[in-house]
Amino acid sequence: MVEAKIYFGSTPATKEEVVEVRSPFDGRVVSSYPKCDPSDGERALQIAQEAFRRHRFSPLSQRIAWLRDVAERLRERKEEFARMITDEVGKPITFSRIEVDRAIETITLSADFAPSLVGETINTDATPSGRRTVSFYKRVPLGVVVAITPFNFPLNLSAHKLAPALVAGNSVVYKPTPEAPATGYLLAQLFIESEYALEDALSLVYGDAEVGSALVQSEIPRKISFTGSVPVGKIICRNAGIKKVSLELGGNAATYLDRSSDIREAASRCAVGAFVNSGQVCISLQRIYVHKDIYEEFGRALVEETEKLKVGDPYDPETFMGPLISEDAALRAERWVESAVKAGARLLLKPKREGRYFYPAILADVTDEMEIVCEEVFAPIVSLVKVEGYDEAMEKINNSPYGLQFSIFTKDIELIKRFIDEAEAGGVVVNDIPTLRFDIQPYGGVKYSGIGREGPKFALQEYTEIKSVVIV
Repeated sequence: MVEAKIYFGSTPATKEEVVEVRSPFDGRVVSSYPKCDPSDGERALQIAQEAFRRHRFSPLSQRIAWLRDVAERLRERKEEFARMITDEVGKPITFSRIEVDRAIETITLSADFAPSLVGETINTDATPSGRRTVSFYKRVPLGVVVAITPFNFPLNLSAHKLAPALVAGNSVVYKPTPEAPATGYLLAQLFIESEYALEDALSLVYGDAEVGSALVQSEIPRKISFTGSVPVGKIICRNAGIKKVSLELGGNAATYLDRSSDIREAASRCAVGAFVNSGQVCISLQRIYVHKDIYEEFGRALVEETEKLKVGDPYDPETFMGPLISEDAALRAERWVESAVKAGARLLLKPKREGRYFYPAILADVTDEMEIVCEEVFAPIVSLVKVEGYDEAMEKINNSPYGLQFSIFTKDIELIKRFIDEAEAGGVVVNDIPTLRFDIQPYGGVKYSGIGREGPKFALQEYTEIKSVVIV
């Protein structure tokens, strides 16, 4: 068991009251963390503010070396981190190892892109009102950043915030998800104990809404970066005040299967997209719109491909799906399915619930009025909808308050070009699932899916601001 600690800057601390975290798989205590209160958040912010004042002119070469050192030490401890992820959130160990690899890439890419964060010269005499001067702009760090992260990718989504924010020259107060405090602690420890670390540039506190609200409402931070639910995102927007805010709030990912698509390949990929990480992915495939000519055949193929996926012990390398994060989540998934069936949906693959386990559910004949296609389910449930063709599918796909990632399966280049232009989403995927994401790419959504973009190159811009310079 890992006993996580607070970091007030680079100084570890504990408190008398601790909170235990139990494995979603077998219920054993796998970690614990000190119970923080708003005063702990305020103390961390004050330390971060002072650290920024001391380090704001630190050489970029040191910050790059810092990230490269963290990435290398994470690589050396890959199995330890992977097991910690599986312990705390029940993710199958194979996918936990993949998450560690991705976090290493994210940190490394942040170091790689940092030197390209540049300004440019401005021709001030380009207009009649201007005159010849030396004018340019440069990008500078914001100051203090608050980073709040979720449970479903507790390591890599934390790396997506910490690495670009720190290499850009900011100081950070990091609040990891209460479901995976030790994963966050071990990551913060790598940064803080690095020989290249900037003293007190990273702090770590724990807690839920009370601590989060104190961090968001404080006048100290210049930036809030949050990944989580829409309701919490709305609260952050109301309470943040005059700050930069980045929000990644999830989605209701959809795909369209044209009649020209490869049915077997599409079914194989859609099974992965719908059920990887037990559907607990912001871009988990939730809605599949299928051309009427291939609807029944695709439904049978999707069932066949899904039945190949192993549900079970997350420590078994062959396991594809482990438990949901909590029994409440499994009960909620069960209610989603029951509600849809009562409203007229047809079960192609009937799920079952065993404690925190919820087996894959495939629903057919789902209609626009059913809640299961209107909201984010965050569970291993996928819905099939029969459509006449592309136009109907596109209208239904866009008829959502979310717009994170959508995809299309087709061999028709004209449909591909239309889809790229017409899909109301932050990202589109052609001939694969909308769950496909590479950490190097810009990632974020439109509408209720959020504000801003992640991905190291693009996050670096989010964590800096422009300073304009004129020399007469």
